[in-house]
Amino acid sequence: MLVIGIAGGTGSGKTTVVNKILQELEDQEIAVLSQDCYYRDHNDLSFEERSKINYDHPRSIDFELLVSHLKTLKAGQPVEQPVYSYTKHARLERFTTVFPKNVIIVEGILAFTNKELLEEFDIKIFVHTDPDERLIRRIRRDVEERGRDLDEVLTRYTTTIRPMHNQFIEPTMSYADIIIPNMRQNPVAVNVIKTVIQDKLNQE
Repeated sequence: MLVIGIAGGTGSGKTTVVNKILQELEDQEIAVLSQDCYYRDHNDLSFEERSKINYDHPRSIDFELLVSHLKTLKAGQPVEQPVYSYTKHARLERFTTVFPKNVIIVEGILAFTNKELLEEFDIKIFVHTDPDERLIRRIRRDVEERGRDLDEVLTRYTTTIRPMHNQFIEPTMSYADIIIPNMRQNPVAVNVIKTVIQDKLNQE
């Protein structure tokens, strides 16, 4: 079993990397754990209180559960991954069953900030993208897909997203085995990742 960690700032293109890997290795069994599913459960708080939480700080993630789920998968057992609602800022009362596969991908902006999780990765990939491009992608995603207004997105970006990126996310690029600049137009990087994954799997 091969465990791949994929990190990078918000809007950097991590999902694109994951999708490209899934496409290129369609003959391999791949499971994906998304860090965003593991935001801590705050259903005891009101929506207004939940909306004020700093979701870009490492403490917002239930790393204990994420690491536990990863270890369970590595032991050959399925897990019930939480389902998180960005519009409600809360976990929903349902789960997604994830089964152990040959390749497990763990992706998220804070994936490299937890030491115990970091030690579980066989390959660490950081997607590095220009801050202006990331902001544009974040605005488009939050407004079109998550029902946020522009002022809310920009306020959150300047007060939490950008400071947290500089403090916690950007420094973790030093842990990466592979750094991918702006995933959108980078087929060479995909081929490199594909080759590395296949080589690792062939060694097992």
